[in-house]
Amino acid sequence: MMKNPVMIVLLSTLMPMAMAQDGGVYFSHKNWEIACDNTHTCRAAGYSDEDESSGSVLLTRLAGPGTALSGEVVLTEMVADEVAPAEKLTLWINNKPAGALTAAEEGYWRLSASQIRSLIKAVKGSSKVEFKGGATAFVLSGEGAAAVMLKMDDVQGRIGTPGALVKQGNRPESSVPAAIPPPVIQAVKISKAQERPLTAPEIAALRPKLLATLEQDECDLMQPSEDRDEELMMLTPLSGNHAVISALCWRAAYNEGQAYWVIDNALAESPVLVTTSGTDYSEGVISYSHKGRGLGDCWGTASWVWDGQAFRQESKATTGMCRYIHLGGTWHLPTFVAEVKPAR
Repeated sequence: MMKNPVMIVLLSTLMPMAMAQDGGVYFSHKNWEIACDNTHTCRAAGYSDEDESSGSVLLTRLAGPGTALSGEVVLTEMVADEVAPAEKLTLWINNKPAGALTAAEEGYWRLSASQIRSLIKAVKGSSKVEFKGGATAFVLSGEGAAAVMLKMDDVQGRIGTPGALVKQGNRPESSVPAAIPPPVIQAVKISKAQERPLTAPEIAALRPKLLATLEQDECDLMQPSEDRDEELMMLTPLSGNHAVISALCWRAAYNEGQAYWVIDNALAESPVLVTTSGTDYSEGVISYSHKGRGLGDCWGTASWVWDGQAFRQESKATTGMCRYIHLGGTWHLPTFVAEVKPAR
């Protein structure tokens, strides 16, 4: 049975990809999760209990000494159409108001520095945290919060410093490691030639080479079978002496994945696998976008950019837990980021 790549991401079993080094961290515990990218920027998301699904909080902290947290709140939009959006949202802790939030982009709200401090202290303990102003109160769960915040401190090297969220100490703030610069990818101009289907003789010659790059249980739809029609394999010229080959790899209930390889234009050399979960190739970029479930309230995405020699990983992210908050996903939680310089 083929695995769902989005659920693999959400379970923090990150799929190995050719030409990519995933330096990020994903961790979840109960009603909280954290994604730290390869620069060590960390984003922690907390939710209501799963049977309530009334909203989410996102706490973001850049790596490096002396950095402060920013905080955002969103309420579920997946309610009846006649429910008007909140015009004001107020933080309550232990049934006492702790100030109104600042409206940000539509449907999102910003927490002040003092509200973030109060919220963190509350969810690490047993205090009740609510956001009032929507159709129903959003009660933020504290289950899993301490473990996720400890993970943030650990990834960013803050344990034992005054700025740690969980285990403060006297280790100097200057000892906190600086942020790691993202990798830089120089994109190149791509050939304007159109894609074409591979011929039957080309497929027959290439199939063993392509299958040799895969794990034993990958790409069941590429295996020869008398029970189905032959699937198309496409070739798209890149730049110079390289081309992209794509073939349908797997189908699931609400996702499908294309396998993508780089090969020489003469189809003589060994192909190099980029991903078995792609959903699109366009102008030197291979990417995927997969639902975590059929409803479409949680997604996993990734992309790779051609630099003239290989496809280099540009991004990898999810939109957070599947909690019935927003169609299209709630947050952007990357575990890998890169700086792409446009083709000259």
